[in-house]
Amino acid sequence: MHTIRVDVGASKGRIAEAIYGHFAEHLGRGIYEGIWVGPQSSIPHIDGIRTDVVEALKTIKVPVIRWPGGCFADEYHWKDGIGPVEERRAMVNSHWGQVLDDNHFGTHEFFCLCELVGYEAYVAGNVGSGTVQEITEWVEYMTGPETSPMGALRARNGHPDPWAVKCFGVGNESWGCGGSMRPEYYADVYRRYQTFLHQYRPDHPMQKIASGSHDGDIHWTEVLMREAAA
Repeated sequence: MHTIRVDVGASKGRIAEAIYGHFAEHLGRGIYEGIWVGPQSSIPHIDGIRTDVVEALKTIKVPVIRWPGGCFADEYHWKDGIGPVEERRAMVNSHWGQVLDDNHFGTHEFFCLCELVGYEAYVAGNVGSGTVQEITEWVEYMTGPETSPMGALRARNGHPDPWAVKCFGVGNESWGCGGSMRPEYYADVYRRYQTFLHQYRPDHPMQKIASGSHDGDIHWTEVLMREAAA
């Protein structure tokens, strides 16, 4: 669970739209068959994304969606999900059924969905099994200019213009499936990782989100509020 900090000072009494955000994880048929059927499917689609799902999400006016997890986020390596689909490295989805994930739905496909539906992107970064360099390069890939190394790679993969990321989650459920961390340790991990998450889009500033607590764990929240602020 993550919490988006919202400044309500200028809009007191108004419910923040982000509260009605949605969550997409590689769990069951949530992504494959649910959102993604691929460009060869007989099911009506737009670039592999189901048309009926796009229309349904438009109808309920989703403001923001979080991907790729959930627990899946902390074993997801984004470079496996870019480039020609036939060359993408598959992975075993160890959290959800030990099924093979072919990584055909990756960063470009997620932002295509964002653009089709008109919502903002909330990306969950891999802290549990990933590295600082990995998530730093992912942020650059998504939001950096075409002149940067990762921006140039994005352009070679068909999208010269940078995307906008509203929120970037520094890990997911870091107390459990995201690394079984103690709050004191995660607070330092958060401080370290977020230091290298650079803002490439001053016109679209990216919020950095820490992993929230679970089951009313007030101690986790108190430690993070005291120690994780940078």
